[in-house]
Order: sequence, then structure tokens, then C-alpha cells
Amino acid sequence: MDVHDARILHLPVNLAGTGWAHVNALRRKGVDARLLVFWPQKWRPDEYDVNLDLPRQGFVRQQIVQWRALAKYLPQTDLFHFYFGKTLVPKSLNMPILKTARKKSVMHFLGDDIRGRTLEQLEYRKKFDATIVGSYAATRWVPDATAVVPPGLDLRLYEPVPAVERERPLVVHAPSNLEKKGTRFVVEACEQLPVDLDVVHGVPHDEAVERFKRADIVVDQMHYLWHGVFAIESMAYGKPVVTHLDPDAVRQTEEAFGVKVPIVAATKDELVEKLRPLVASFDLRKRLGGEGRAYVERVHDLEKVSDRFIELYRSIL
Repeated sequence: MDVHDARILHLPVNLAGTGWAHVNALRRKGVDARLLVFWPQKWRPDEYDVNLDLPRQGFVRQQIVQWRALAKYLPQTDLFHFYFGKTLVPKSLNMPILKTARKKSVMHFLGDDIRGRTLEQLEYRKKFDATIVGSYAATRWVPDATAVVPPGLDLRLYEPVPAVERERPLVVHAPSNLEKKGTRFVVEACEQLPVDLDVVHGVPHDEAVERFKRADIVVDQMHYLWHGVFAIESMAYGKPVVTHLDPDAVRQTEEAFGVKVPIVAATKDELVEKLRPLVASFDLRKRLGGEGRAYVERVHDLEKVSDRFIELYRSIL
């Protein structure tokens, strides 16, 4: 079956707007793709094609809604693109049903669904026709992933913000979770430097964007092996980014995409010293901001990401 003749359903979550961005990019390329969610994200209430609006409580009540959805969309769908280790109904039942119905499936892992888990805990990955991870850092948990597809951004929506020279640079840190992103280490580091710090937390995405567009330096996180969508968005706006990175994943990324990763890598213990040159040099901040934008155009452009999906779909349909 040709990809452009297939009916593709992405489901059942839209973390950080990922699924919605993907289906819209695929539609722009003539692919029949839709997004079904259990519930919309709080800060992205309109990003879906189908909203199951599951009951917030009651396992049986939820299952009734989910099974009805499976009965409805199974005949209408050729390929199911799942996210975050979740399926429409329990995996132990969902996957045999898809096999029996000769439907294809992809599991797209997003990070917290695999981080720290053993291969035995992720054994269910083998039930899908293909698996996707978003970075080479994630292959330490899913070494047999079918494809590494970095998160994509619609760069038409991201106009670089010119760098501004000022005496006290503004550092912006936007944690979804203060503990997991190592916020206290960011605060402690900035207290030792001549900077102002804006911690953006618990606000709508549009407000968060306006605040980190004003940043001179962006600090992403101090605990994980790779950066998140916040860092990608920051680079798209031309901001220099500092975060914790796995050196092996940096090397693999540079080899795979033929471009240097322009992010300043730092552990929590190195953060002050890694920030110091950026704080002192406007020219360095400006140069790394430009390199970050070029990197995002090469690796995270949503149009290129959707091409990678189409190539993967073609290989299993």
C-alpha cells in the first residue's frame, strides 16, 4: 500500500504538542493523518482531531469509551502511530487485535516512558511493526529502535529574535518539573554570576514563549542525558542553550546529521563555569544563537521530520 493511500491515526496523547504537529505536517504532504487523544493537554486545548474525553475516574467507565473507539477506528485505519508507551486499549489485547486485523503499528517513545527502564520492562516494544525514539541518547534504553526521529518544529512559526547586548544577561529556565529538571542547581549557579534569572513554570505555553524569547541564555535541564523541546524552541529563536548532554549521543547525532551540536554541555557541578563565558561575551552568545538556529533547521525542521515518518511508514505498509 502506498503511504498516500493509507489512513493513519496518531494516538492517544499530545505531549508538548508533538502529535498535533506531526499530523499537520503529514497532511501538508498529502497523507491522511489524524490525532486522537484521551484528553487534550491543558495548555493546548484545541490540538486534536478526535477527543475521547475519557471519564477522569473509573477504570471500567474509561474502558467502555476506549473499546468503543477501537471498534469505530479499527476499520477506518491502516496504520496506528502510538505515543508514550500507550495504546488505545490495554496492550495485551490491543496488539493481538491489530495483528489479527492486519493493521500496522508504530510505537513512538518520547522519553519518560523509557528512561531508566530495563529491556525486560520494555519487552512489549517487540509487538509493534516499528519503534521510534527521539534521540540517540534514548537508544541506551531501546537499542533496537527502528528509527531515531528527533522532535520537529514548524519553523515558519519561529522567527529568530536578534541578540541584545546588556550588562546583566537574562537567563531563562523553563522546567515542566522543578525537581526533574534540576532547577535548584540552576538557581544556585545564577546566584554566583552577574545575571538575572527567570524561572518559567506553570504558565500557558504562549506566555512561556514570550518570556523565553527575551532570554540571552537558556538553561534547559541538569539531570537527563539529552535536551527537551524547550531547548529546540529556544534554538529556533536564536538563543544559546546550556544543558546536560551525553557525549556519546552528541557524537552519534553529529555523525548521523552531519552537523555539530551547538549546545553547551554542562553537568550541575560545571554549570557556573560553563555559563561564565556566555555571561561575559555577547559575541559568543550571538554566535551560538546563530549556530543553534542553523542546527534546528538541519535536524528539527518539521517538514524533514515528516519525511522521515513517511519513509518509515513506507517500509512497513
